[in-house]
Amino acid sequence: MICVSIMSIGVTYAQANLSVDEGGNMQLTLTLEEAIEIALNDNPTIKVANLEIERYDYVRKQTVSTLYPQVDLSGQYAYSIRRQEMAEGFSFGGKNTVNASGNIALPLFVPSVYRQMKLNRTQMATAVESARASRIDLVAAVRSAYYNVLLAEQSLTVLQEAIATTQRVVDNTKSLYENGLAAEYDYITAQVQLSNLQPQVLQAKNGIEITKLQLKMYLSLPESTDIELSGSLDDFRDEVLLGEDYSTDVSQNTTLKTLELQQELLDHQEKLIQTTRMPTIAAFGSVSYILQERVDLSGLMGGGAGAGMAVPQQSKFWGQFPISVGAQISVPLFAGFKKTNQLREVRNQKAQLALQREYAEEGIKLQVQQAINTLLTARETMLSNELTVEQANKAYEISYARYNAGAGTILELNSAQLSMTQAQLNYSQSIYNYLSAQAEYEKVLGTNIYVDTPTVE
Repeated sequence: MICVSIMSIGVTYAQANLSVDEGGNMQLTLTLEEAIEIALNDNPTIKVANLEIERYDYVRKQTVSTLYPQVDLSGQYAYSIRRQEMAEGFSFGGKNTVNASGNIALPLFVPSVYRQMKLNRTQMATAVESARASRIDLVAAVRSAYYNVLLAEQSLTVLQEAIATTQRVVDNTKSLYENGLAAEYDYITAQVQLSNLQPQVLQAKNGIEITKLQLKMYLSLPESTDIELSGSLDDFRDEVLLGEDYSTDVSQNTTLKTLELQQELLDHQEKLIQTTRMPTIAAFGSVSYILQERVDLSGLMGGGAGAGMAVPQQSKFWGQFPISVGAQISVPLFAGFKKTNQLREVRNQKAQLALQREYAEEGIKLQVQQAINTLLTARETMLSNELTVEQANKAYEISYARYNAGAGTILELNSAQLSMTQAQLNYSQSIYNYLSAQAEYEKVLGTNIYVDTPTVE
């Protein structure tokens, strides 16, 4: 059953470090790249986007199929209950008739189809760009969720270290109190400080569970799968290039590229309407085989009573085999100004889209500038908090030494310990803010390093 469960997860997970604990639950150790790869392969949003590309491929093939020869066959059998009469008492045609026919039509010149094919290619490109946008959004969400888990884990580590440090103070204060070298107030204050940290640890553990559930949702992993993340926020911080040369090129932004493709679609649609005014030429051919029951017409010539009876001495049925081929040209002349108004409608849409794109481009440039400012602010905050952590650690060591020597108070030590813990938490948060700002910056530009720019052949 465990083997079947592992196989059901997929081949992608097998590339990561997948194991099973004693309880039969799957444990998955992931790097950021592996998490993104799993999300891009298994997330339903990406699957829907890929299916949409496939759908437009079928639409394109439907358009191309209109240029192929169209062949159809038909057959008919008719039994005349009452035959048609030319005059009173004068009927013709046999009671049984069999008709089989075949028709073929071959378009020779159909301008609207050629333009429709170009339109379909642009529709395919739009679907591909939409899929790229979905991938970029998903990658940004996975990165943010991954960093969020690391933040929660690092915060828990900081709080656990704070508990260990506070526990050391409590034990030391207890020893001093029992030997009469410290007041009971100091011992109680140290215990209160330790008790205040316990709820924060529980909250941090709950935060880890929630953030992991969110990450597993993006990866489409079962909730029962236990995931462990490789690396830490400090590792990602060391990999980040802390430069100031940030690009403002928005040419790869998914919103702008989608608007460009929509403009191209309207151009094709305008030309498609114009092609409906052009003539179309098609070749055709037909073949039929008509089998009909023979009728004796000799009595009609002599006025005998046997007129209209079947002829026994000849074949009961006689057949025809007509074949015809030809060409057809169709020239549209007047359609009640319908096409003219259709063109005006499309041009109106193009004007609207041009204004929307201009406005969107200005808004996206503003988003890029805001993202760069957020990056710079987060970077400076991170560097400042790094220095603050060093100073807070040094201040705590001094306070701890003063307290042990009897020159400091428990309040001074608690304040130093609280400042040190808060500085470490702020530093972790600033790293997360910087990494998240970088992910958002790449998302706005549309140049995410984890997503290849697709092409349409």
